Amino acid sequence: MSSAASQRGVFITLEGGEGAGKSTQIKRLVARLAARGIEAVATREPGGTPGAEAIRGLLVTGDVARWDAVTETLLHYAARREHVEKTVKPALQRGAWVISDRFADSTMAYQGHAGAVGAARVAALHKLVLGDFTPDLTLILDLPVQVGLARAKSRANTAGANTAGANAVEDRYERMGLAFHEALRKAFLDIAAAEPQRCRVVAADTDADSVEAALWAQVAQRFKLPL
Repeated sequence: MSSAASQRGVFITLEGGEGAGKSTQIKRLVARLAARGIEAVATREPGGTPGAEAIRGLLVTGDVARWDAVTETLLHYAARREHVEKTVKPALQRGAWVISDRFADSTMAYQGHAGAVGAARVAALHKLVLGDFTPDLTLILDLPVQVGLARAKSRANTAGANTAGANAVEDRYERMGLAFHEALRKAFLDIAAAEPQRCRVVAADTDADSVEAALWAQVAQRFKLPL
């Protein structure tokens, strides 16, 4: 996809474990791009279209064991297909940049490596559903697991206080065990090591301004934008 970036928009994804601060950084990145006259669309996975948002509710709330591993992976890819076809590709085709909070690397890390599905089956499913469609740049926000989970718990507690019931809190993955999250962190780092042309790892255990500066440096370097 990167070779076509000059003729259409740019697709950037932010990845990482729970509590890495992706949502905050996407808002800041979109604002930086807008300040330079670049239209940028912020989106997320699972989600990004009405149908995919409906599937999101099935995946990120409720009991940790509510889905068989393969079923869970299929749900993610059903949502992803909707997202790509109805939100991501149309925006890219009109020349906009798309900044997504998670994409296929999350499924590879969560279900493929840390989960029970296996990387080979996730890769085969991706090929079936999306072919060779992949981001132009993936920024992986890395931080110690316990720091990220503490941040995520604080966020979930705040969300729970603002909703009618605890079931509305999107903390299903956060409630998976510490060993799962350690495996998840390793999976993201392994993905980055395997695809250094596409992926960049950014330390996310500092303040938000420092993370923003580090992310922008990577984007500016990759797409030859002024700092």
